[in-house]
Amino acid sequence: MMNNISPQLQNQIAQYQQAQQQLQAVSTQRMQMDAQRKEMARTSEELAKATGDVYKSSGSLLIKVDDKEKIMTDIEESIEALDVRINGLARQEKMLRERYEALQETINKAMGQGSPE
Repeated sequence: MMNNISPQLQNQIAQYQQAQQQLQAVSTQRMQMDAQRKEMARTSEELAKATGDVYKSSGSLLIKVDDKEKIMTDIEESIEALDVRINGLARQEKMLRERYEALQETINKAMGQGSPE
């Protein structure tokens, strides 16, 4: 069957496979950042509730934080930066998904699937 496929269709299949890999990579990256964002939000909530001394980890050390407000601000800024990156990845993921689906449809039509019997 592969021998009867035109060079144009072979090229589209290669593009389809590439789009699939890119889509998986971007989706995985977005999910990882989403998890990071959730963790940061939990940290922010816990920090807001904290009444005693606050410590942050630095490598294998825990260091006492003198300025809790500064840490809160840093965390909020990190969350905002993650939001921007997550939104960018979501847009990229949407475009890749559309390309992937369009290529899939083109390939299916070219291979005679979906046409009336």
